[in-house]
Amino acid sequence: MNERNIFVSVGGTATEKQESFVQAIEDRLRSENLVPTTVGRNTFSSDSPIKAVIECMNESSGAIIIALERTYFPHGLEKRGGTKEKELSEKKYATPWNQIEAALAYSNGLPIMVIVEEGVQEEGLLEKGYDWYVMSVKSDPSTLNSNEFNGVLSSWKRKVESYQTKKIKSFNQEDLAKLSVGEFIQILRPSQLWAILVAIAALVSGAFAIGSKLFG
Repeated sequence: MNERNIFVSVGGTATEKQESFVQAIEDRLRSENLVPTTVGRNTFSSDSPIKAVIECMNESSGAIIIALERTYFPHGLEKRGGTKEKELSEKKYATPWNQIEAALAYSNGLPIMVIVEEGVQEEGLLEKGYDWYVMSVKSDPSTLNSNEFNGVLSSWKRKVESYQTKKIKSFNQEDLAKLSVGEFIQILRPSQLWAILVAIAALVSGAFAIGSKLFG
């Protein structure tokens, strides 16, 4: 009960090691009563990917960006042909969707946590120095047991809870009328949800009792 949806930005995994790492993060979130949602992984839509991402974020209380190696360049050139041409070697880059989804999460005001696979280029919104903490870690489930990860997760989770509280307070009666059933259930406290379920059960029971008397 009282679970929070969390948008997880992660590309399709390339290796079993990456997949195990992502699954470990998802399992850890679930153990914290946080529900990981990723478009194309566990959430699907007939709409365009960007629209599906936006809708998913609107129902989320936080975002985690998992930047894994997608592209590898053993050799290359930066600013090729120019006076500042520079040789590059052993460069690893994450999916550009990490940048897009991080920007959307930030524009939505969602608390953000960034996890970058060790060796992947930290650039754009994956760089340190923004309003969120960037962890560069090995893509191994054991990483989730470190003091750094546990501390950052705990701090970020408090921000998620604060965001959800502010989100609830910002709803007025007109806003509540626009909520989907899933969104409405998400903002209820467990005691409120149980009270509603009990009331519904009583109504259904009463309806059957009246029906049996009228038509029995």
